[in-house]
Amino acid sequence: MNNDQNQYRPKGSDPKKDPNKKKSKSILFIIAAALIFTLIFNMVYSTVSNSYLKPVTYSEFYTMAENGEIAEVEFQRDRILILTKEEEAKDTAQQVVYYTGLIPNMTTNELERDLRESGVITDAHLEEEMNPILSFLLSWVFPILIFYVLFWLLMGSMSKRMGGGGGIGGIGQSKAKVYMEKETGITFADVAGQDEAKESLVEIIDFLHNPQKYTAIGAKLPKGALLVGSPGTGKTLLAKAVAGEAKVPFFSISGSDFVEMFVGVGASRVRDLFQQASKVAPAIVFIDEIDAIGRTRDSRFGGNDEREQTLNQLLAELDGFDSSKGVVILAATNRPEILDKALLRPGRFDRRIEVDRPNLAGRYQTLKVHTKNIKLAEDVDLNKIAQATAGAVGADLANLVNEAALRAVRQGRKAVNQEDLLVSFEVVIAGTEKKGTVLTDMEKRMVAYHEVGHALVSAMQKHTMPVTKITIVPHTSGALGYTLHMPEEEKFLSTKEELLTEIQTLLGGRAAEQTVFGSMTTGAANDIERATELARRMITQYGMSDKFGLMALSTVSNPYLDGSTMMNCADPTAAEADEEVKKLLAQCYETACSVLQENRALLDEIALFLLQKETITGDEFMTYVNADKKKLEAPQEPSDDAEASEEAPVEE
Repeated sequence: MNNDQNQYRPKGSDPKKDPNKKKSKSILFIIAAALIFTLIFNMVYSTVSNSYLKPVTYSEFYTMAENGEIAEVEFQRDRILILTKEEEAKDTAQQVVYYTGLIPNMTTNELERDLRESGVITDAHLEEEMNPILSFLLSWVFPILIFYVLFWLLMGSMSKRMGGGGGIGGIGQSKAKVYMEKETGITFADVAGQDEAKESLVEIIDFLHNPQKYTAIGAKLPKGALLVGSPGTGKTLLAKAVAGEAKVPFFSISGSDFVEMFVGVGASRVRDLFQQASKVAPAIVFIDEIDAIGRTRDSRFGGNDEREQTLNQLLAELDGFDSSKGVVILAATNRPEILDKALLRPGRFDRRIEVDRPNLAGRYQTLKVHTKNIKLAEDVDLNKIAQATAGAVGADLANLVNEAALRAVRQGRKAVNQEDLLVSFEVVIAGTEKKGTVLTDMEKRMVAYHEVGHALVSAMQKHTMPVTKITIVPHTSGALGYTLHMPEEEKFLSTKEELLTEIQTLLGGRAAEQTVFGSMTTGAANDIERATELARRMITQYGMSDKFGLMALSTVSNPYLDGSTMMNCADPTAAEADEEVKKLLAQCYETACSVLQENRALLDEIALFLLQKETITGDEFMTYVNADKKKLEAPQEPSDDAEASEEAPVEE
């Protein structure tokens, strides 16, 4: 749904016939016409002035006086105006007045007496000299005032068109999008997989509906609630659903919208936002990505005065805000650890609501929500898709469903089937197939053995997820091939044995290269990176090291974003931890090599079959692994027309 169409608009108004827009255009037209008229007037006035006054030298003036050609003379402060008898005889509109300058330190008494004796009129005023103060006001002050008034009218009109308030041009006004009653179009029925978060927000909705029930007993609703979770989990969607359920005005703004290059604008917008919310209370104010202005005020590494002023104003508004008015502040962030402590204290953002990644049941409900408007075939099993997408957030699942619908259209079908959903899941993981490049036969064999090495090490041990698919078809994510594992059930804990088996599986590709070809390739780069990270967590976080025991050597810096860790120990201890990680990886690699050496014949047989088909399913793979089942016939020679990529394989 387009949010721009849901923003508050007075009833009966037509966006295509906005009166404010027409008014703004008319004012712009008036200003443009005034400027053009001023330019034309100046040009005409300059031309008239130049034709009215004509300069002459003082010698020429003296000669005209001796010859009796002058009719009138006026002595001014800096010049002498001269009207000849010839010009006096002409029509008034066509007269030309001559002027000449005064000689410095010149006394005009004798010149004036001589001119009077010659019959020249010297006491007539041909042009009244303007007062200097009045001349300055008309020449400089008055034009500036005119343009200032025009500019103020223009900016005031633009401010009203943008929503009113906030000073010239609406610079200091709030940029919040306003959704009035029922206009968010979202309710709790549109939010799935976040039952705990919804339960925490039900009380807020009840307060907005029945505030007297709480005020009667003397209770106060928390002023604010902070939604914390990984990107894509649905924090903004939850906030809109709260407004949709409560059927109250909903103000939505991003934290970055408060901060501008102009000092004080952010604080002004905070004040304006709370004033607007108070006028239409009960209401909900939602600040997305509040960490943009709520970062800890720390001057050790330099500060941002504008951001800190905005934060201080927000803290002051939260303190002075009367919760009995029925205005609730919701905020969302995925970096709660960097927020200022003053923002999180009781009386401001009292509640912290975790919006976590959905579990199996949550993913199933989320898929049902996203597929309610999608035509599904009879073979679609959303439970299997939910089971395969462990760790996915709501945004991932929405993207998966959309990709499946697009694939169905490309295939010319009118409904989405199970294959569309599974292929779309693989597209989200590894990208689309890359069919434009070809590997050499030796490179294809290495890739095949690499992928089968992963699958075989996993299948020959306990505590592993079953193999679903093996492929050596290149993909746009950079993967030459991948081995897909699908969990049989939802798990929240992993044992040490399971983690060791996972590391061994990751190193199975490199072990197969070394066992079969006696060499190493760059294809194991991603495997080694993931195995090293997992081993380091076992040593430094999970307490699974015999040397360090239960000592925690590192901490997670941000569990909601990349989950990166930082060491929390001395440098010598960190060096010893590195040695332990190296030792653990070596043991797992040795185990993977021994598994493949013991099953070398099976490794060759499956690799040859994979070379011919390029993609095999988990059932086909297990037909080889299980001795009690009939094995498929593996070809003796690999196919020559297999397509691949020159980049390193990435296993999933």
